[in-house]
Amino acid sequence: MAVIDDHGRPEPEPSVGEVETLLGFLDYQRATLKWKCENVDATGLSIKIAASSITLGGLLKHMAFVENEWFARWLPDNERLEPWLSIDWSAQPDWEWESAANDSPLALMNQWLEAVELSRSITNTAIAVGGIEQLAKRKWPNNESPSLRWIILHMIEEYARHNGHADLLREFVDGETGE
Repeated sequence: MAVIDDHGRPEPEPSVGEVETLLGFLDYQRATLKWKCENVDATGLSIKIAASSITLGGLLKHMAFVENEWFARWLPDNERLEPWLSIDWSAQPDWEWESAANDSPLALMNQWLEAVELSRSITNTAIAVGGIEQLAKRKWPNNESPSLRWIILHMIEEYARHNGHADLLREFVDGETGE
């Protein structure tokens, strides 16, 4: 049974197999983003600091997009899910970042939580069927595909990088600090 820290994050188990370790660290990073964005109002989710366009709301929407891209699109080679499918990405390459200011805190959190739950479901099924060595069905232009292991590690890196942004933003919003 996972130990939950003071911020609601499941501590990764220290002596389990590779799959459990990777998924444990991914869930820890996901929970860190949730902690940084919880109980922040619409104004707080839209605050920018310095010259950056990053906001807490934008981070939630961006990470919902990234979850859907890697686990629901790349791994099974599906079309993008909505709302991502209907966006003209060449005209609006930063759509998820910019449009987040128009969404309520509840809508942003729910969109992200739904993306995480879908990713978990797809990942668990994929691991049961083909393990983390399996290659994504979608291919890069050079005809290679990342493994599920690579996707999970990439997502840990993506969350860790953006959680640093979230930490700075949350401290600016209301003084909440932490890891």
